[in-house]
Amino acid sequence: MSKITIPSQLDTTILAETFKLLGDPTRLRILFFCLEHPRSVGDIAASLDLSQSLVSHHLRLLRGARLVRGNRQAKQIFYELADKHVSDMLVDMAHHVCEDSDD
Repeated sequence: MSKITIPSQLDTTILAETFKLLGDPTRLRILFFCLEHPRSVGDIAASLDLSQSLVSHHLRLLRGARLVRGNRQAKQIFYELADKHVSDMLVDMAHHVCEDSDD
Protein backbone atom coordinates (compact mmCIF):
# COMPACT_ATOMS: atom_id res chain seq x y z
CA MET A 1 0.00 0.00 0.00
CA SER A 2 1.36 3.43 -0.90
CA LYS A 3 1.98 6.07 1.72
CA ILE A 4 -0.90 8.52 2.11
CA THR A 5 -0.11 12.20 2.57
CA ILE A 6 -2.35 13.94 5.07
CA PRO A 7 -4.03 16.86 3.29
CA SER A 8 -3.59 20.42 4.49
CA GLN A 9 -6.46 22.14 6.27
CA LEU A 10 -7.39 23.95 3.04
CA ASP A 11 -7.30 20.72 1.03
CA THR A 12 -9.42 18.99 3.69
CA THR A 13 -12.00 21.77 3.42
CA ILE A 14 -12.04 21.47 -0.39
CA LEU A 15 -12.40 17.69 -0.08
CA ALA A 16 -15.33 18.10 2.32
CA GLU A 17 -17.03 20.48 -0.13
CA THR A 18 -16.47 17.95 -2.92
CA PHE A 19 -18.11 15.20 -0.88
CA LYS A 20 -21.03 17.56 -0.16
CA LEU A 21 -21.51 17.96 -3.92
CA LEU A 22 -21.45 14.19 -4.30
CA GLY A 23 -24.14 13.90 -1.63
CA ASP A 24 -26.81 14.93 -4.12
CA PRO A 25 -28.42 11.89 -5.82
CA THR A 26 -29.07 13.80 -9.06
CA ARG A 27 -25.40 14.75 -9.36
CA LEU A 28 -24.39 11.15 -8.75
CA ARG A 29 -26.81 9.98 -11.46
CA ILE A 30 -25.27 12.49 -13.87
CA LEU A 31 -21.74 11.35 -13.02
CA PHE A 32 -22.61 7.67 -13.45
CA PHE A 33 -24.36 8.45 -16.75
CA CYS A 34 -21.17 10.16 -18.01
CA LEU A 35 -18.93 7.35 -16.78
CA GLU A 36 -18.73 5.36 -20.01
CA HIS A 37 -18.38 8.18 -22.55
CA PRO A 38 -19.05 11.93 -23.01
CA ARG A 39 -22.69 13.04 -23.03
CA SER A 40 -24.46 16.23 -24.11
CA VAL A 41 -26.74 18.17 -21.78
CA GLY A 42 -29.73 17.18 -23.89
CA ASP A 43 -28.78 13.49 -23.77
CA ILE A 44 -28.29 13.63 -19.99
CA ALA A 45 -31.60 15.44 -19.48
CA ALA A 46 -33.60 13.09 -21.70
CA SER A 47 -32.05 9.89 -20.37
CA LEU A 48 -32.35 10.85 -16.70
CA ASP A 49 -35.75 12.55 -17.08
CA LEU A 50 -34.46 15.95 -15.90
CA SER A 51 -34.84 19.44 -17.31
CA GLN A 52 -31.93 20.81 -19.33
CA SER A 53 -31.67 23.80 -17.00
CA LEU A 54 -31.36 21.51 -13.96
CA VAL A 55 -28.71 19.40 -15.69
CA SER A 56 -26.80 22.55 -16.68
CA HIS A 57 -26.93 23.80 -13.09
CA HIS A 58 -25.55 20.53 -11.72
CA LEU A 59 -22.87 20.33 -14.42
CA ARG A 60 -21.72 23.86 -13.59
CA LEU A 61 -21.22 22.81 -9.96
CA LEU A 62 -19.50 19.56 -10.93
CA ARG A 63 -17.23 21.42 -13.35
CA GLY A 64 -16.35 23.92 -10.63
CA ALA A 65 -15.29 21.03 -8.39
CA ARG A 66 -13.23 19.56 -11.27
CA LEU A 67 -15.32 16.38 -11.30
CA VAL A 68 -16.37 16.75 -14.95
CA ARG A 69 -14.99 18.53 -17.97
CA GLY A 70 -16.74 19.70 -21.08
CA ASN A 71 -15.54 19.44 -24.66
CA ARG A 72 -17.22 21.59 -27.28
CA GLN A 73 -18.11 19.93 -30.56
CA ALA A 74 -19.80 22.36 -32.92
CA LYS A 75 -22.74 23.84 -30.99
CA GLN A 76 -22.85 21.20 -28.24
CA ILE A 77 -20.71 20.55 -25.19
CA PHE A 78 -20.12 16.94 -24.24
CA TYR A 79 -19.38 16.21 -20.61
CA GLU A 80 -17.20 13.44 -19.24
CA LEU A 81 -15.62 12.64 -15.91
CA ALA A 82 -12.59 14.80 -15.29
CA ASP A 83 -10.09 11.98 -14.83
CA LYS A 84 -9.45 8.41 -13.73
CA HIS A 85 -9.41 9.40 -10.04
CA VAL A 86 -13.04 10.48 -10.25
CA SER A 87 -14.21 7.44 -12.22
CA ASP A 88 -12.28 5.01 -9.99
CA MET A 89 -13.71 6.60 -6.84
CA LEU A 90 -17.29 6.35 -8.16
CA VAL A 91 -16.91 2.74 -9.24
CA ASP A 92 -15.16 1.76 -5.99
CA MET A 93 -17.85 3.40 -3.84
CA ALA A 94 -20.63 1.79 -5.89
CA HIS A 95 -19.00 -1.61 -5.38
CA HIS A 96 -18.58 -0.86 -1.67
CA VAL A 97 -22.28 -0.01 -1.28
CA CYS A 98 -23.34 -3.14 -3.15
CA GLU A 99 -21.12 -5.52 -1.15
CA ASP A 100 -22.65 -7.82 1.43
CA SER A 101 -22.02 -6.58 4.93
CA ASP A 102 -20.13 -8.92 7.27
CA ASP A 103 -21.72 -7.34 10.36
